[in-house]
Amino acid sequence: MERVWEIAGNLGETHKQVVPITVFVTVLCFCLVVGHLLEENRWVNESITALIIGCVTGTIILLISKGKSSHILRFDEELFFIYLLPPIIFNAGFQVKKKQFFHNFFTIMLFGVIGVFISSPIIATGCWLLFGKFGINLSPRDYLALGAIFSSTDTVCTLQVGQMLVLHQDETPLLYSLVFGEGVVNDATTVVLFNAVQKLDVNRIDGWTAVKVLVDFLYLFSTSTALGVAAGLVTAFVLKGLYFGRHSSVREIALMVLMAYLSYMLAELFELSGILTVFFAGIFMSHYAWHNVTDSSRITTKHVFAMMSFIAETFIFLYVGMDALDIEKWKMSKLSGWDSIGVYSGIMLLILLGRAAFVFPLSALSNCLNTSTRRSSSITLNHQIVIWWAGLMRGAVSIALAFKQFTHYGVPLDPVNATMVTATVIVVIFSTLVFGFLTKPLISYLLPHSNASNLEREPTISKEALQLPLLSFEESAATNLLRAKDGFSMLMERPVYTIHSFWRRFDDAYMRPTFGGPRSNELS
Repeated sequence: MERVWEIAGNLGETHKQVVPITVFVTVLCFCLVVGHLLEENRWVNESITALIIGCVTGTIILLISKGKSSHILRFDEELFFIYLLPPIIFNAGFQVKKKQFFHNFFTIMLFGVIGVFISSPIIATGCWLLFGKFGINLSPRDYLALGAIFSSTDTVCTLQVGQMLVLHQDETPLLYSLVFGEGVVNDATTVVLFNAVQKLDVNRIDGWTAVKVLVDFLYLFSTSTALGVAAGLVTAFVLKGLYFGRHSSVREIALMVLMAYLSYMLAELFELSGILTVFFAGIFMSHYAWHNVTDSSRITTKHVFAMMSFIAETFIFLYVGMDALDIEKWKMSKLSGWDSIGVYSGIMLLILLGRAAFVFPLSALSNCLNTSTRRSSSITLNHQIVIWWAGLMRGAVSIALAFKQFTHYGVPLDPVNATMVTATVIVVIFSTLVFGFLTKPLISYLLPHSNASNLEREPTISKEALQLPLLSFEESAATNLLRAKDGFSMLMERPVYTIHSFWRRFDDAYMRPTFGGPRSNELS
């Protein structure tokens, strides 16, 4: 037995990186097995399973190391943003229900963009008022950064709530697309806002500061989206023109994966939003490039992208669970037990208020604006509660931004910074466990399947409307002018429906013949 321990010790000395990675992969495999066994449990989802196993693993490591460390690997925000986040966001874009997403694009932007700009100042101001009572002094930039950090919903948990709503997507397609779409747009907005805060001169904040932040955001949003669209279209054009599948299906799959990752890295290189870029790259690759590969590659790509996303999600929550037991940060924080509880409770209350401050008013605004579009569906009170609840969970983006703001290569430099990092970790764990446990029962209660008789119906575009040309050189100028006049009138009455109708016709006439994919009338 002593010989076995001696060999294990020698291995640990000679393979300092191999041993922790081996242990972490083993824990990942164990997490997959446990997640499978708990698949039918109404209270537990994958995030909660990984989080709990991470906490248990961290406790075991803490005991083995005699209180020195709870980590197998040290968290690095660069590891998260460069390697773990891209496959999650790309898969979200690749699998998104595009029709519903773009039908409700305006409302998604309301929640995902305007919502962040509403909740962030509320949380920042609340933290400024709260922390002073506990003797915590931060700079104005730190308070603004906290507003962005705690406004970030957890993409992983939000997508899992969206997966729970898959059972209801035929009954509530509007709700499904809002929850699914807002989760990604929210994170992109939060990261852009956080980066904008880092560039602010906090000593000269005036009325023009908000304008500057807004202009920077619009620039980053539009350029990041354009880069993602360009990456998707270039990939589709290359696959359609060169037809990789006639020699090897491996090359066409590899090209899609590498182009998606390249788009993300280019966005980061040009200081744009990699989240938005890779999300729209995923949408356009699934819309065009996916149709230019062989049948076997179509099946493989869907499963490969989902697998990569799943492993990254599980990795993140395992680490968060272990990081909660980082004894060094807890020792550095000087707050007493009751003061710590007060800080954590105050932050959770601010998150609840910040989210409620925009979900319910913006839902009312969306319903008001959509009354003129003849859309039969609206965001009911039950839907609003689900949207509010789905965005209460905080996750890896919040932790990564907190590490970026309050640590130096993962190590806090003073007790105040250590308090901010531990507070973020506790908020993430509490919100994921408590709100995550209650999510499935809440959805089952608020969205019973008996509502199937009240299905939400989006207006459909007739086959005749799709077959009408945008402009015809074979018809007279008067006929073309009359069609344009009718189209403008319809745009004023039903803007979303009309824009979608014109896009479908443009897509069939120009985009699909160039970049690939069946036409709309071939799908019906």
